[in-house]
Amino acid sequence: MTVIAELLKAPRASLEVDDDFDAVNVLMRARGWSDGLPLIPPTAARVEQLLAYCDRPWNQPVARMAPRYGEATPLRLAANAVMAGCRPEYFPLLVLAIEAICEEPFNLYGIQATTHLCAPLVLVNGPVAKELDVNAGCNAFGPGWQANASIGRAIRLALVNIGGAIPSLGDMSTFGAPSKFSYLAAENEAASPWEPLHVERGVPRGASAVTVIGAECPHNVNDHESITAEGILSTIAGTLLGTGTNDIYYEAQPLIVMGPEHARTVADGGYSKADAKRYIQERAHLPLGRFSKENIERRMRVTWKEKYATAGMDAPVYMVQKPEDILIAVIGGAGKHSAVIQTFGATKAVTRALKLRDGTLARSVEDFKRR
Repeated sequence: MTVIAELLKAPRASLEVDDDFDAVNVLMRARGWSDGLPLIPPTAARVEQLLAYCDRPWNQPVARMAPRYGEATPLRLAANAVMAGCRPEYFPLLVLAIEAICEEPFNLYGIQATTHLCAPLVLVNGPVAKELDVNAGCNAFGPGWQANASIGRAIRLALVNIGGAIPSLGDMSTFGAPSKFSYLAAENEAASPWEPLHVERGVPRGASAVTVIGAECPHNVNDHESITAEGILSTIAGTLLGTGTNDIYYEAQPLIVMGPEHARTVADGGYSKADAKRYIQERAHLPLGRFSKENIERRMRVTWKEKYATAGMDAPVYMVQKPEDILIAVIGGAGKHSAVIQTFGATKAVTRALKLRDGTLARSVEDFKRR
């Protein structure tokens, strides 16, 4: 069979290999194209099926992916998407996510090359989530949905094959994380009492969008007892506390994932999103004395010199600098759980709307299909 070899800057556009699934996977692993799991061979026919949903030239880069700054062309992205198991109609959403994570505020270079365990988290909003059956409910961050698993995996393969995030070379993460395989979910807008994340961040209601975050894995917030907004928000604020998080050293944007039951209790208590953010930020702090002597002298008194240069050990250290830095999304199914997702710190969330090449908002992924 003929497989597309433009995953990197390959000397040839294609390779002739035995028509054998195992043999092709041996070849792709040997070339460093794999994430360790079996890959679907990116034959020309399969790649062209995805490119049928591309409204731009196949060899024109949509972005350059750090740390190698490889050219993320539709052709290369489609090859990685095939390998990951993506359906053709997923392709516009994949391209959108790649564009977002390559925007400068996201700091893809730092996220790819750090010893930290972060990975790009992609949150999907708008009609495209339902159109592509992106899971927003029970087990949204877990297995069971082709769209979540394969689009997230295609992003990871592109980060490796185009961006150069090769373990111990371009990716220096001390021990990695499961989120480096796939990290994508939709917001459960139907279960949310508030405006969706993308609308809050400036995208028109009814449009589709992704928000990308340089994130750690979710840390569960278990609160089955609180029956008030204040109780749930206090538990969430307490879960944010930690002396070893990256976020305390930056103007970071941690994500609070509220389960629908918690979100409803908070909203029924009269809290808007802005109110909830303010409550959490004001209560999520530790005394300076909880940090090690070395971290106080070498980090806190240097990074936040104006606050802690001469501060006593009782001075409050806030986990989040401003209420508006907190992101809130409603995700998940039944159960009195939420989650705290902290970040790489030196990164900003990026939200991008799904648009056609001419800049108009896409109504559907079918708008991208070549007729």
